Amino acid sequence: MNLRRTAYSVVTALLLSVLLSAQEAYRPKFPGDPARSESEAAALGYARVLSGAERAYKKRHGEYASSLQSLVGQGSFTKRMTNTARGDYKVRFKGTREGFSLWMDAEPQPGPKHRSFFTDERGGIRAEEDRAAGPESPVAKP
Repeated sequence: MNLRRTAYSVVTALLLSVLLSAQEAYRPKFPGDPARSESEAAALGYARVLSGAERAYKKRHGEYASSLQSLVGQGSFTKRMTNTARGDYKVRFKGTREGFSLWMDAEPQPGPKHRSFFTDERGGIRAEEDRAAGPESPVAKP
């Protein structure tokens, strides 16, 4: 009987520690990091890498890339990054000679720690908590 009670206490303590660690607050990766969660940090990192690849492509070719595949090898953009399923986010990309647009749509829906993001050739990453982000959305802040 005493062994059962001890086992129950140990299992309960383990479950509580797992639940508490899962709810641990996000720790910013750098000063001014606008991410609110690990998932957002990954999405924002992808947006920064893609923007850098577009700038490198434009410098080299005199125009922006029209596809994700065209960006492979520009900056640190890799072939694996052409996959539009990015964890908790879905990538939408539109490129023309004159510019590009990138939407990082939160799946299944945006929220306070799972915002949607947008960026384009003008720079800056924009965010929305309750809908898809776009060019008129506010700049992402923590």
